[in-house]
Amino acid sequence: MTVWIIVGAVVLVALLALSIRVVKQYEKGVLFRLGRVIGVREPGLRFIVPVIDQLRRVSLRVVTMPIQSQGIITRDNVSVDVSAVAYFRVVDAVKSVVAIENVRAAIDQIAQTTLRKVVGQHTLDETLAETDKINSDIRQILDLVTTEWGIDVTLVELKDIQLPESMKRAMAKQAEAEREKRAKIINAEGEAQAAAALGTASDTMMAHPLALQLRNLQSLVEIGVDHNSTVIFPAPLMSTIGELGSFLSREAAAAVPHRDGAGPNDLGAARNGPQPSVPAQPTVPAQPSAPVQPSISPQRAG
Repeated sequence: MTVWIIVGAVVLVALLALSIRVVKQYEKGVLFRLGRVIGVREPGLRFIVPVIDQLRRVSLRVVTMPIQSQGIITRDNVSVDVSAVAYFRVVDAVKSVVAIENVRAAIDQIAQTTLRKVVGQHTLDETLAETDKINSDIRQILDLVTTEWGIDVTLVELKDIQLPESMKRAMAKQAEAEREKRAKIINAEGEAQAAAALGTASDTMMAHPLALQLRNLQSLVEIGVDHNSTVIFPAPLMSTIGELGSFLSREAAAAVPHRDGAGPNDLGAARNGPQPSVPAQPTVPAQPSAPVQPSISPQRAG
């Protein structure tokens, strides 16, 4: 009798252990009874009928699935290797168990096929520049397929794009030529603006002649800041110095006759500058006078 009690206790404990299931917080349980789905069990401690019931736990967490690198030929016949990553999660536990055998394997295969299809419809430049659009297209196509499986694809991102070495060199040359073109255009625009500013400045200097002299003096000040041993005088400044010297010479020449007692007319003539010289008339030498002969008148005879 004692043996039967012990055996019964062991069987009861075994049945109790077989009937207890724990559903975690990030899971949902799909309960099958004799092969038919009878409901979904929420997280917590759940009891089932041993042997008759079967509980399938389904994770609801976001799954990160890398998409293997795919050799793809773009629309402009360039061979590239593209890899991506997809994020998905289960939103309907019953469909994910009943509608598809292996959710992860199915999404992996459909993601690779969709990646080749979408990237193949774009050129290389579009693939490199419009990755957001490509990601959105892949995600929309995957959503249409996986919705029937109770799966929600939350995000698809292109992870890496491998280009041939020859294409990398060609793109580098193209980028360098583009930068040189922009540099030349910017330099030409700067020259045009500088020429316009210089034209305005030259018009101002023509209206105000002293402005050029002030600019020359400013240039000399800027040169003197560096304590250079060589001083460069601009040509307009040298002509000004020459004119100043001529003016001083005329003043000195005008002051000399005034000291010698010259009249104010002479001083005015000297200040007005040298007058044009009038050629002297040639002098005619005086002819020697003939000797006077004494006249003797003859006397008449008485």
